[in-house]
Amino acid sequence: MSVLVFGKTGQVARELHRLVAGLPTSDQALFLGREDADLGDPEACAAAIARAAPRAVINAAAYTAVDRAEEEEPLATTINGDAPGAMARACAARDIPFVHISTDYVFDGSGTAPWRPDDATAPLGAYGRSKLEGERQVAAAGGRHAILRTSWVFSAHGANFVKTMLRLAQTRDSLNVVADQIGGPTPAAGIAEAVWRMAGGLETGTGGGIYHYAGAPAVSWADFARAIFAGAGQDVTVHDIPSTDYPTPAARPSNSRMDCSLLETDFGIPPADWRAHLADVLKEIST
Repeated sequence: MSVLVFGKTGQVARELHRLVAGLPTSDQALFLGREDADLGDPEACAAAIARAAPRAVINAAAYTAVDRAEEEEPLATTINGDAPGAMARACAARDIPFVHISTDYVFDGSGTAPWRPDDATAPLGAYGRSKLEGERQVAAAGGRHAILRTSWVFSAHGANFVKTMLRLAQTRDSLNVVADQIGGPTPAAGIAEAVWRMAGGLETGTGGGIYHYAGAPAVSWADFARAIFAGAGQDVTVHDIPSTDYPTPAARPSNSRMDCSLLETDFGIPPADWRAHLADVLKEIST
């Protein structure tokens, strides 16, 4: 039996596909895109699990348009809340391990301390509320599950901060970038490896519950931009600005630092050094 992965074209799903391609043939995965199982139809997702009868399920698909979610909260909640809930219930009914990816947006971003998995949640906007609803439904299903909260995802593909900065650098020699939001840029490749190992751990009875995984060290968006330009050899000056100078429809957490110690304790997965992964991503983009 294969591991069933919801998601095919997203950043983490694409890295999972690359990861699995390099594994022994006994470790295989079946990837489902929207045409195979639309997360807008939660019961279709449950039916896909019933048909595939996998040995584990990973949900790497989500509604990720943070600003648009302010106007489409019902749709975001269906995709990020009800669909994972349906998946988790289908898995629980068959005793199939289920791994679900969530986000630091379930917190309000206050303070400066790294968020722990058991800290109180208080989403600032619709996207965070939709992801928190998914966490609640997954836990309520009662099966073997692990929820992985992560932040600031980047890779060589898809839409992300690294690619946006490189695109802007083609026509700009200076940029204003927010400096009062602090977090851990997280490589999609690291997330892929983490959820794959977590799925295997759940199969053998290791761990379960909520975990955090983010890049280290913590950095501001402005300093992350500087690292991107330096690594890409781009002569772009970054000017620090406060969040108030860059208003968005959805509020962003000021503090996205995450305490990842439980993940390392239960699964032996340390935080990712985003600087090393950034070098790999920039090399991939340039080739």
